Amino acid sequence: MAADPTQDLGLFGPGSVTWRVHAEPILFLGGLRALFLQALHPRAIAGVTQNSGYKSDPWGRLVRTVDFVATTVFGTTAEAEAMGRRIRAVHARLTAVDPATGERFRIDDPELLRWVHVTEVESYADTARRAGVRLSAAEWDAYWDEQRRAAALVGLDPATVPGTVAQVEAYYREVRPALKMTPEAADTLFFLATPPPPWRAPRARPTGWRRGALELLGLAPFRLAMLGVAGTALALLPPWARRLYGGLGLPVTDLSATMAARGLRLALNALPHRLYEGPIYQAAMARAAAAGSPAAAGSG
Repeated sequence: MAADPTQDLGLFGPGSVTWRVHAEPILFLGGLRALFLQALHPRAIAGVTQNSGYKSDPWGRLVRTVDFVATTVFGTTAEAEAMGRRIRAVHARLTAVDPATGERFRIDDPELLRWVHVTEVESYADTARRAGVRLSAAEWDAYWDEQRRAAALVGLDPATVPGTVAQVEAYYREVRPALKMTPEAADTLFFLATPPPPWRAPRARPTGWRRGALELLGLAPFRLAMLGVAGTALALLPPWARRLYGGLGLPVTDLSATMAARGLRLALNALPHRLYEGPIYQAAMARAAAAGSPAAAGSG
């Protein structure tokens, strides 16, 4: 008999640390932090720039990324596994050329997949922690151990993926000599700091005075807001990563970034949750309630 999807609480479920952490809307800031960190790996950023149309459709790519994370964390087991199969199939078809050596490499190289996984999860964890999510050291280790299930979805052997905070720190020490600022990393940083607004359709772009008015009334405030968000995400990076970006660092201190993240978390949690809770999360909460399990809640 097929499993009842209404009783399937997914890879993690209400009792997991993962559900507690990912119920926090502040993780969008961690996602941006992860992109800045990932860009420092020359092959990782080469793979993105040579295969992705993120500049032509940045918001579409964002939506797809959010959908992947939400499905992995809050979807049913079948939905998460189907998402993993799609991602693995896409990665298996893609290659890129190392700009330094001219060597062609596969996008599904375990080294690259591991870098993307670790930087993404570490960015979520560090952003949540600094924004005020209170978990014990054992719970943060449990979060990393749980996230090995997500790593398996993209084709990694869970045994090769850091499963504790200490293992993550050791992994970063091991990989740091290969990281550096490249023209592709700098270009990505600047683009993500001031992306085109989602409402600005290139085919309907105004001209003349109308364009100037729109820039003044709409684009300028949007870009200033995005610059502030990007500056906060950049300042949340580990000190060694900020040093690699060097003079590109935005004028936000480490302390002010932490305070900004905490203030933003408080503001987001004060909003009606329906404004940012997507259908995948809502469906998970409904299944949890039907199963008699408490819904995910912020960690305080």
